[in-house]
Amino acid sequence: MLPDGHGIRRIDWPASSDATKRGSILFLPGRGDHYEKYLESLDQWHQAGWRVTAVDWRGQGASGRLGADDVTGHVADFTIWVDDLAALWKAWEASTPGPHILAGHSMGGHLVLRALADRRVDPDAVVLSAPMLGFVAQFLPIGLTHAVARLMTRIGDPRRPAWKWSEKPGETPAGRLGLLTHDEDRYADELWWRENRPELVMGPGSWRWVERAYASMRTLFAPGRLETIEIPALLLGTSNDKLVGYARIVEAAERLPKGELMAFGNEAHHEILREVDAVRDRAMAGIAEFLDRVAPAQD
Repeated sequence: MLPDGHGIRRIDWPASSDATKRGSILFLPGRGDHYEKYLESLDQWHQAGWRVTAVDWRGQGASGRLGADDVTGHVADFTIWVDDLAALWKAWEASTPGPHILAGHSMGGHLVLRALADRRVDPDAVVLSAPMLGFVAQFLPIGLTHAVARLMTRIGDPRRPAWKWSEKPGETPAGRLGLLTHDEDRYADELWWRENRPELVMGPGSWRWVERAYASMRTLFAPGRLETIEIPALLLGTSNDKLVGYARIVEAAERLPKGELMAFGNEAHHEILREVDAVRDRAMAGIAEFLDRVAPAQD
């Protein structure tokens, strides 16, 4: 339960009793996601001795909705999510063993970085999987595309979908697999959860979400802002990403004082932690090596 009374769904996975106590990881999924998609990674961290928590963001997954319907992802402002993360972090950090790690995928990665820049959280290290720091194919100046999105929120209901979901409402869009992963079995796992827990299903973002995403990204990349974040940060990104801008991930890794980049190419789509074994194994091994180095187990 958040301070304003809004309930959010979370899963807490204490470290196994026979494992070395490693610390605690708080994982935040991406836009339209739910934590079931990442149970495989959560379990792997758990088996390595980590205490693991994951949540569904306010307004998606099984944490309710903020828009005009059950499937459009809407938020009035990203600061709502930053405030939620700060409140969750304060209670979670106080009740779990260190070192404390914040991990996020896509929009979750963006919000982790934003909370760091706003001085709202203080983890020992962060892991950002394909963080949403820019939109793909951003050929026009971001100020112009942001202005267009702002206009779209004013000429109609800002809660309306910003893009088309599929030809048949409620049906998974054709070609979605090719945006997310090369692994058909892991993609099928997501579809299984959607079919068996329909309350998890989310489609497009709203125009307000798009406009506020632009605003938050511009805030993050203001001159000197990323340079103030002294927390060790591992960013995983792929030049083959068709959803978020890879160039912005590279730039962020270079500007963060303790930033590191794990780069992938055509072998990986957007969901690196849900890719084929060769890709995913490399990513998980890289994360483990990074955390062992920058946030070793405490005595």
